[in-house]
Amino acid sequence: MRVMAQIAMVMNLDKCIGCHTCSVTCKQAWTNRGGVEYAWFNNVETRPGQGYPRRYEDQERWAGGWTLNRRGKLTLRAGGRWRKLSRIFSNPQLPGIGDYYEPWTYDYRNLTDAPLGDDIPVARPRSLISGKPMEITWSANWDDNLGGMPQHGDDDPIAAKLRAEIGDKVTYEFEQAFMFYLPRICEHCLNPACVASCPSGAMYKRAEDGIVLVDQDQCRGWRMCVTGCPYKKVYFNHKTGKAEKCTMCYPRVEVGLPTVCSETCVGRLRYLGVMLYDADKVTEAASVPNDRDLYAAQMGVFLDPHDPAVAAEAERAGIPFDWIEAAKKSPVYDLIAKYQVALPLHPEYRTMPMVWYIPPLSPVVDALADTGHDGEDADNLFGAIESLRIPVEYLAELFTAGDTVPVDSVLRRLAAMRSYMRRINLGEEKDESIARTVGLSGAEMEAMYRLLAIAKYQDRYVIPTAAVADARRLEEAATSGCSVDFDEMPGGSGPFGETSGRSVPVAVENFHALRERGASDAPADTSGLRGRVNLLNWDGNGRPDGLFPTQTKDDGR
Repeated sequence: MRVMAQIAMVMNLDKCIGCHTCSVTCKQAWTNRGGVEYAWFNNVETRPGQGYPRRYEDQERWAGGWTLNRRGKLTLRAGGRWRKLSRIFSNPQLPGIGDYYEPWTYDYRNLTDAPLGDDIPVARPRSLISGKPMEITWSANWDDNLGGMPQHGDDDPIAAKLRAEIGDKVTYEFEQAFMFYLPRICEHCLNPACVASCPSGAMYKRAEDGIVLVDQDQCRGWRMCVTGCPYKKVYFNHKTGKAEKCTMCYPRVEVGLPTVCSETCVGRLRYLGVMLYDADKVTEAASVPNDRDLYAAQMGVFLDPHDPAVAAEAERAGIPFDWIEAAKKSPVYDLIAKYQVALPLHPEYRTMPMVWYIPPLSPVVDALADTGHDGEDADNLFGAIESLRIPVEYLAELFTAGDTVPVDSVLRRLAAMRSYMRRINLGEEKDESIARTVGLSGAEMEAMYRLLAIAKYQDRYVIPTAAVADARRLEEAATSGCSVDFDEMPGGSGPFGETSGRSVPVAVENFHALRERGASDAPADTSGLRGRVNLLNWDGNGRPDGLFPTQTKDDGR
């Protein structure tokens, strides 16, 4: 057993309202500069829908992820080193700019400088790539709120697959289907295909926390990583000639803060924590012959941090004590392994993803209530799960490689939790039989409810800081080794706009001040050295010394 630690995320899709706040804040923090206007490290998709880039799930076309060869050995779907060498100067298995979208701006000068006349001036869109006028026909959020509509539902790869397998059922039900939102970031996989695809070794998975990053000095722009990633969460910066991707906001994680997308999530649907896993079992789990066994195989890779033997082995492996303790308190471990209500996204890609999802249940309750029945009665809910307007098969194709049994189990546990807690909230006696129906105790049901419904900041984000010995090095980490480094790169753009130059190091003290603000109801103490304020991170809360001129009393003169 070789114990390793991984920072993982769980998203509760029942809570996502599709506001895209996470996407906007991530954009501002990481891709607000030239060359990556089209890149969205975090995006929110409407399901059913095509996704971003368009139809990224069609691996017959894009050849992402892993597959098993004739001997049952794990191999990249896009081919091994010899195939990559033959295509190293021309990789045809890439989404084109039309599959993403051609970034644009508007001809604002035509509005401000137009001469007086009878015609009303307009600001026509212009391409940021060619500078020529263009028509806007697609973007990252083009099919927002149109799930199941005939214009886009037919282009959903999962819907097309299901239609071929179960025929008219999907056609009929998709005309009435409810939609749900699917936020996506890099999966920071245990078996990342992007890392294995990189010819120059620029893509790497950090041993201390499992975050997958790009070494900008090593990257040569071969773009094999874009092909290798089945989730298409690696982007090519056409100005710098480098690959870029979600960094899991590692400068924040290193000081115990959640990612920007988690911090700003309006629905509070994201959970961050530590998972311990057996690295020796990853390849074996990813190589199981049947795709539908991959979910269970990955569950077998995870280790119970409460097991004294696991804790002892983790300590021998050099995992810090506070990381082991964080793993014991991890909300991610509870949702994935203890309550088993979170599922991986497309396990059939065999990358062992580490961003998991709790499938949506809310529309089932609404649908029942519309029929005049009690939408939160256990018997009604259990019966409704079997006849969802959107087939359980669709959710299974997303999260369990087509196996409906785990999805049905998750939905039943969520339904049972609603019914069990509804009785308590109405002042009725607890009904332990509801909890036992889904294999849980009443106490576990209440604990799951607290975590999913009313968990506080410190309960949703249990993130240990990096080693104390590395604190000073991490304080100035923004000047070197960053996954998105801007020093001496072609294009000369900085992290906060075209002319911002080099990134300014952000002190660790600033992150601690931010954490205090985010986790407490009172303003943080911003006095003294440990309260130094970086204007890029200041949220307007409090009045730091030196930020504003000193006020003096009016002496009447």
